[in-house]
Amino acid sequence: MAFPKRKNIKEEQRQLLVIVGSKNPVKISSTDSAFHQAFENTAFLVEGLNVSSEVGDQPIGCEQTYLGAFNRAKNSKLVFPEGDFWVGIEGGVEENEADEMSAFAWVVVIDKEDKVGKAKTASFYLPKVIADLIKGGMELGDADDQVFNRENSKQGNGAVGILTNGAVNRKEYYAQALILALIPFVNKSIYI
Repeated sequence: MAFPKRKNIKEEQRQLLVIVGSKNPVKISSTDSAFHQAFENTAFLVEGLNVSSEVGDQPIGCEQTYLGAFNRAKNSKLVFPEGDFWVGIEGGVEENEADEMSAFAWVVVIDKEDKVGKAKTASFYLPKVIADLIKGGMELGDADDQVFNRENSKQGNGAVGILTNGAVNRKEYYAQALILALIPFVNKSIYI
């Protein structure tokens, strides 16, 4: 009597391709981290792509910031349709009635079936000196560089990392919102 052949337990697993609508290393790294945390037994290859957000360099307000993130995901899919997921991350600022300015980011994930997952990061208030530079037309990253004597902080720990002395890491800050944006994909049966 012959025994049936055993299947190789380490059968080759196809990597799913995730395209991030930015070449910013923090955005790519946070996306990689979030997808691997949300889908523990799935292999992902995460690549960045320069695409337009179709909004200003410094989005103002929640709607414009969301639109920038959505457009980055959508445009990534248009440019590289061979992917499995497309991600847009857009940082923005918003003023309140008290003339204070907060910073935050929107995250949008689109899959092959055009299902959309979205989430917003926590927000935090900026110091007046930075808010004034932004009101004068400067991007948040450039304002951070000027005030804190840094170079290219937007591709590093950004305002959130600088202002919290590293207690809130920008990669983890984005990754948390990314994981929340992945909820509809992790729970497909109840997000129709």
